[in-house]
Amino acid sequence: MSVPVLYGPIGRAVRRITPFLETDPLGVYVAALSMWSAAIGGTVKVSSRGNARPVLIWSALCAGTGRGKGTALRAALHVLDRSLGRFLATRTTSGITSGAALVNMLWEQQEATVETEQGRDVRALVLEEEWTETLKRVKRDPSFTTKLRAAWDGATLRNTTKEGPQVVKDPAMVLHSHITPSDWAKYVAESDAAGGSYNRILPFLLGAVPMLDDDRVSLPDVDSWELSDAYAWATARPRMIALGEDARPLWHIIRRYARILGETLPEGQAVFIERTAEQTLRVAACLAASECSETITEETLSAAFTLVRRSVQDAVRITRGATAPKVRRQPLSLADKVRARIELHGGRATSTQVLPFVGATAAEVRDLPGIAVTVERSGKTGRPATVFTLDETASRQPEPKAKPEPEQGTVAETQSTNIVQMATYRATPAQAPEPQPVTEPEPFGRLNPFRALL
Repeated sequence: MSVPVLYGPIGRAVRRITPFLETDPLGVYVAALSMWSAAIGGTVKVSSRGNARPVLIWSALCAGTGRGKGTALRAALHVLDRSLGRFLATRTTSGITSGAALVNMLWEQQEATVETEQGRDVRALVLEEEWTETLKRVKRDPSFTTKLRAAWDGATLRNTTKEGPQVVKDPAMVLHSHITPSDWAKYVAESDAAGGSYNRILPFLLGAVPMLDDDRVSLPDVDSWELSDAYAWATARPRMIALGEDARPLWHIIRRYARILGETLPEGQAVFIERTAEQTLRVAACLAASECSETITEETLSAAFTLVRRSVQDAVRITRGATAPKVRRQPLSLADKVRARIELHGGRATSTQVLPFVGATAAEVRDLPGIAVTVERSGKTGRPATVFTLDETASRQPEPKAKPEPEQGTVAETQSTNIVQMATYRATPAQAPEPQPVTEPEPFGRLNPFRALL
């Protein structure tokens, strides 16, 4: 599993508070980046193939209950709250369950700010800590996913009401959500992802939650002046961020990675990663803006790619778990059960320590190969005890597992050992080697250099 680079002022702030957190620092970094993209999304754009694109980063933290999703969100607020002024306090909302409600929320905000000194403001941060409940409700509104796609693209949103039409141009809305992997597989439909709705969201599986020795320690303050200066720089006037010349070779590799990977994965997984290249560009633009730069360097692009590549891996893991059939565990044999019980008791176990746990009689255990049985008596009047131990002589040559049967006349059997002739493993001249079946087509050649990155 790839380890994303915690880059720039946001990454340094996350590393500063990581020792005091009971959560995966990746979740803090992702949540902070989404908040940062929402804060600068009204004025900062990124150049993509000659077009101005938003820098909005939509994300989802996927983890079970108690795995630190909420802790990561609160830590991200701690990192950015001072730097972003009143943005988080005044532009954060939740509970958007229909396309009409989404447009209405942005339109009302637009109308309330159009005559202010700063001017029209259509930035919004939608935090859905119980995203499953929202997904259950939005299935009733077919326009919701359409509005989502338009909001992520920065396209004009329209709504018709009794009072008249509501039009919002260049929306800058960011969605950050929390969900369990099982609910993602259940409610984030593959058909919606294929239509482009939910593959605009970067999912991240959180790792194990560390346990601190002292949970009374509060989070330390972080240096906010870097991000404060960057926020003032990004919102002072419109900014267009573009790739630097040194980053273009890596950019071509990233686009090729996304193309090859998308065509080699199953369709149910490929639909979730179709926007890998553009997501990388958006993350890189946000990281560049955090350093007051309008140029994406190779270092910045590489750091962004480590994060998006991790999301690609997690998306594949989530969707694979949803579609793959459950693998039934092979039951242990009686011999394996008996050996495990004997080893559990230090290589010597009585019948009462073995028989009730393996579901067999003493006679059945006595007939097993590699098990030595003795009867021991404690004292002159004590009751004899049956003791099972491992027969070291028999265990030197364990029974081989599922080997192909050799041809007749190649194995000479003796009373002590089995001698296998080397001719068994040599191809006979009369037979040509059987062609190996191709399990997956490789449209760009037999060898996919990016497959190992998953």
